Amino acid sequence: MPHRSSTVLDPQTSTMLEPHTALHLETPPHVITRGEGITVWDSEGNAYLDGVSGILCTNLGYGEPRLIKAAADQMAKLPFYPSFDHRTSDVPLALADDLAEMSPMAMGRTFFANSGSEANDSAFKFAWYYHRSLGRPGRTKIISHQRSYHGTTVASGSATGIPHIHEGFGIPLPNFLKVPCPDPLDARANNLTDDQFVDWLIMRLEDLIATEGADTIAAFIGEPILGAGGVIIPPTGYYQRVQEVLARHDILFIADEVITGFGRTGSMFGTTEFDLRPDMMTFAKGLSSSYLPISAVMVGERVYAALAEGSANSGSFGHGFTYSGHPVAAAVARENLAILKERDIPGHVRALAPVLADALGTFHGAELVQDVRSYGFLSAVTFDSAAHGLQQGQLGPLVAAKAMEQGLLLRATGDNVIFSPPLVSSDTEIKTMAHRFGDAYHEVVSARA
Repeated sequence: MPHRSSTVLDPQTSTMLEPHTALHLETPPHVITRGEGITVWDSEGNAYLDGVSGILCTNLGYGEPRLIKAAADQMAKLPFYPSFDHRTSDVPLALADDLAEMSPMAMGRTFFANSGSEANDSAFKFAWYYHRSLGRPGRTKIISHQRSYHGTTVASGSATGIPHIHEGFGIPLPNFLKVPCPDPLDARANNLTDDQFVDWLIMRLEDLIATEGADTIAAFIGEPILGAGGVIIPPTGYYQRVQEVLARHDILFIADEVITGFGRTGSMFGTTEFDLRPDMMTFAKGLSSSYLPISAVMVGERVYAALAEGSANSGSFGHGFTYSGHPVAAAVARENLAILKERDIPGHVRALAPVLADALGTFHGAELVQDVRSYGFLSAVTFDSAAHGLQQGQLGPLVAAKAMEQGLLLRATGDNVIFSPPLVSSDTEIKTMAHRFGDAYHEVVSARA
């Protein structure tokens, strides 16, 4: 299923270029007011194909009647009840059962939160609690990738490997460590086979562990595919080797499935697609198709056993949120999961993934294009700003802006333009997206100085 070019790039620092705060005071934002299927409309009445599923999350598109009904029915029955004091409501319990049934994690237990950032923060806390329960309080460090994205809260933002997420906030916190991004297009992979590049990456991981001391490291967190970093598809065998290293040093492995979970790779979970065996998995976005905020941490048996024993010894487990397992969000998530299974949405993605890959593959080798890559319904085209007389990171947003003028919403992270269409997109809709992107691309090229 993976598709990519063989072009080799110089190292890039991919950034999500969010508007600076003053811009919001100077220029009104683009306001979206309505959505139906995979199309949204703005306050001026202009229609756009949503080529990024909101922000890689509205997987079932807009206006799905079953999700709307699930929310309304639950709102009328029980709009809220907290999960505290050994008391909860029936819907999050049922959702936890649904996840346990479909997850690749045997005997997994689920903690609910409200965002991917909260889920990853919780996973870090669980990793710390796990090691403390085993008498290893010195294991406090978290390893993640350069160019990774795990959220923007204090802890998840510290794990994130994108510099502008840190700038001005005094993060990353101490004890958050980074290893090189497993990007086959990194210049350091030039003239190396995939196996040799994996060897180099694993050597960097081993060196970091040796330098810091394995007895200081709690967990490693990784995305099966690094999304916001530019749709980075790690080389074959990379995560298998990583897991071997982690197991040897008794370091927990957290799989961040916030983007790849629930069908986007063509499997229900990225961990299944890439044969990963994490100790914890974090979910958000596609869990409810983002109709309501909900996220989750699925905790494997050995971690849960240590958490249970540790909390029994201490008399408490002081973690949770007011809205953890919110019954309305959980009801929508349950219906969302039912639709994914009934309609075989992962199978639909597998069937149409080559359409998306082939449509974008026509840009491979085109002027200003450095790379094209695709996996499932997650793709990116990388541009060369310098060849257009621009600074690095400027050309991607320019192409995305021109695509919007053509009626297509995409996301630029530096010079990477990302496609992540809703998982219900049709053959015709995908081809239309590619056609509109092509019109935008040609307009940019024709304006080249």
